[in-house]
Amino acid sequence: MAKIIIDNKEYESDESKNLLEACLSLGLDLPYFCWHPELDSIGACRQCAVIKYKDEDDTKGKLVMACLEPVTDKVRISLEVDEAKQFRADNIEALMINHPHDCPVCDEGGECHLQDMTVMSGHNYRRYRFKKRTHTNQYLGPFINHEMNRCIQCYRCVRFYKDYAGGKDLDVFGAHDDIYFGRHEPGTLENEFSGNLVEICPTGVFTDKTLKKHYTRKWDLTNAPSVCHNCGLGCNIIASERYGGIRRILSRYNGDVNGYFLCDRGRFGYEYVNSKKRIQFPFKKQNNSLVQIEKKQAIQEIRKVAEGKKLIGIGSPKASLESNFLLRQWVGAKNFYAGIPETEGKLIQKVIEIVKSGKVNVPSLNEVKSYDAVFILGEDVTNTAPMLALNLRQAVRNTPKEQAAGLNIPVWNDAAVREVVQGNTGPFYIAAAQATKLDEVATQTYRAHPDDVARLGQAVAHAINPELPETDCSKEAGKLAESIAGALLDAKKPLIVAGTSLYSRAIIEAAANIAFALKEKEKDAGLFYVAPEVNSVGLFLISDKFLDQAFENVNQNDDAVLIVLENDLYRRTDKNSVDNFLQDYNDIIVLAYLENATTQHATYVLPAGTFAEADGTVINNEGRAQRFYQVHVPENDVESSWKWLQEIMPVGTAESTIHFENIVYNLVKTFPDLEGIQSVAPPADYRKGTQKIPREPHRYTGRTAMHTNINVSEPKPPEDTDSALSFTMEGYSGIPTAAITPFYWSPGWNSAQAINKYQIEVGGELHGGNSGVRLFDKKNSNIGYFKNITKTFSPQKGEWYALPLYHIFGSDELSAQSPAVNERLPKPYIALNNSDAWEAGVKEGDLLGIVLQGETLKLPVKLNTGLTKGTIGLPKGLKETVGTRFPFWITFKKIKDE
Repeated sequence: MAKIIIDNKEYESDESKNLLEACLSLGLDLPYFCWHPELDSIGACRQCAVIKYKDEDDTKGKLVMACLEPVTDKVRISLEVDEAKQFRADNIEALMINHPHDCPVCDEGGECHLQDMTVMSGHNYRRYRFKKRTHTNQYLGPFINHEMNRCIQCYRCVRFYKDYAGGKDLDVFGAHDDIYFGRHEPGTLENEFSGNLVEICPTGVFTDKTLKKHYTRKWDLTNAPSVCHNCGLGCNIIASERYGGIRRILSRYNGDVNGYFLCDRGRFGYEYVNSKKRIQFPFKKQNNSLVQIEKKQAIQEIRKVAEGKKLIGIGSPKASLESNFLLRQWVGAKNFYAGIPETEGKLIQKVIEIVKSGKVNVPSLNEVKSYDAVFILGEDVTNTAPMLALNLRQAVRNTPKEQAAGLNIPVWNDAAVREVVQGNTGPFYIAAAQATKLDEVATQTYRAHPDDVARLGQAVAHAINPELPETDCSKEAGKLAESIAGALLDAKKPLIVAGTSLYSRAIIEAAANIAFALKEKEKDAGLFYVAPEVNSVGLFLISDKFLDQAFENVNQNDDAVLIVLENDLYRRTDKNSVDNFLQDYNDIIVLAYLENATTQHATYVLPAGTFAEADGTVINNEGRAQRFYQVHVPENDVESSWKWLQEIMPVGTAESTIHFENIVYNLVKTFPDLEGIQSVAPPADYRKGTQKIPREPHRYTGRTAMHTNINVSEPKPPEDTDSALSFTMEGYSGIPTAAITPFYWSPGWNSAQAINKYQIEVGGELHGGNSGVRLFDKKNSNIGYFKNITKTFSPQKGEWYALPLYHIFGSDELSAQSPAVNERLPKPYIALNNSDAWEAGVKEGDLLGIVLQGETLKLPVKLNTGLTKGTIGLPKGLKETVGTRFPFWITFKKIKDE
């Protein structure tokens, strides 16, 4: 640690930082625009000016930009001397010359970093009286609104979009004071992380178009800490509500998970919560149609229907641990099924077995950025776990950055590091069934059938540990295996990435073998598995039965009642199997968010709360338990599934009268390995002093106005007995613990940049620790190598092996039903490689007929050079392929032009 003197006060700071980081980490207010903890320093805005002195005898000093000055021992600077303050005020006046006077109508108003820094710099009045420069705004797609006239040329947008996220279609054009940030022509921003421009931009140039549709001033939003439910990574989010609808999603900083950013599916996939298809009240089937009934009637009738009968429960990886557990307790462990087909469930169980063993490090999502060599087996992470892809793009830069470090160039000095690195990347290998977005940063790629991807992994493991079985590979594959093994052994921190998306147990085991072998070579190896859904891991920690077993046991369930929890079974498996299963039950109770194929078969449908209307715990791919909280209390019958289950249980049942924390207690009592979930978040009686944590900021207004059509008196806010949060603006106004932080605000800092005040040091851990608890202890394990060698794939004449192809927009069930995301869904297609297409006499766009679930589909051909000969690809999750159980063999027939 270095001693630094700021305005004649002595502080300690890390010498690896620059002076701007040091000042902010020390809690000092120094304005800035172009700098961001993840984007390093370029000195473009000139707003963080300070005076630097040679020594204590120097009274004049010189003006420097704090973001470009390293922390050195005994460095002496001043933030408050008049010369520095005047420069900052003059500089922001120049930046504001062409900025419009539109704060009252600007989407950014109320949490604008530019507003904050203008006030902080002391620029109060505009003297410029001439015509302002103006620009034409562009259409940038359904996610982002563009208002170029507000730009102050900080360059944050292009630096994030191009350099950090790998985007190709947003750039800076022009020169001098006439600079334009946008696309070469209007069109949808193609990068999967474009939504981060909303938070990256310090002004109102890039704003959330989904919020603009039903705009609300930021101080009138009710907020809650939550967890994204759109993939298995468990990114932290802040959900915001007004007038009973969710208005937006922001990233919630977690230094162990998603850091500062979100993918576009996580940010914009929330709108299904407000859908017209939402189930808001109980329904009962009458005359083959669902009819709305009163809540009290539904509870009484369901209790009567279930009385004395055998109960069968189908859980869900979308539902919380508490909801799944309560259903399990009610129906009995032997009658509770995970609601996932066996082919997928066994893969998740295998992942849990390996991760729990603790034999190698399972990094957190954010820790992925620290690895210097990467080998991906079988996973198209951009589409199955988008934020992992974003962090892997940062990992690929680590090895080249070591060259800069060797030249004593600080890692935060963006321009100097870029000059040394020159676009080089570190060891990065991808073995997959098709081309992926990350191929552009890969050292080498390998395209093969999943079996051959696994064989390559097994060959790499053998090359690292010759005692493992040898794989008979082609000369090309063998050479590649040696190259990958050498790169991983040369690295300080090699990372192996795999997952369940190709339904290959062999890939999962091959990835583990490589990581185990590297560990034996005393490498700090990491093993990262991608799980399919938000609570896939949590579900299989309390269940060991699959949907297939429920189907097989259906004849044993005479006069039983089926309860389906937050799960559309028709998305899980083929239609005929689900039809046959459901028709054997006279009484089916479904808890669901939206109308779907399963609700059409229900006797009773109950409105389940989404992440926005429910409390619960989920466990992500690494075994991290995290809590999400309801944003508001709906003015209908929607509530947490675990609350519904309590209400429909027979009166007198122990579980029917307990609070959320009691459910957690009973869960841990039944599953001691999950003890850590009790400390995921503060208990309901947690207080700061005597106060709860408010969901609404202190400037919240208009509560009375919201109900003037009913009563001019302000209604009593709802009470929250299940958490330490309140549904009001009254309460503790300081910095709460991370797990229950509903928004970021600090005096003088109204924008998302206020997160600086919540961190121990800028870009580091939050005060009190990051949210979430890792459940799997790192203990020595007896788990050994996996010795089976997969057979090589053999194409079949006249048949093709159908593989699932994933899309960030479309493969996820719920986000796809959000209007903005729906605009980005791909059209259905069948993917063929060029060789197979040529042999079959088909070309791009030709219609092919295939039979799926007994129905003939006509799909256009999409040529995909990355697919292996003998395989075809079908987009997973689209309505045309929903319920298809991959992988399988299929034939197709060319349909002649009609």
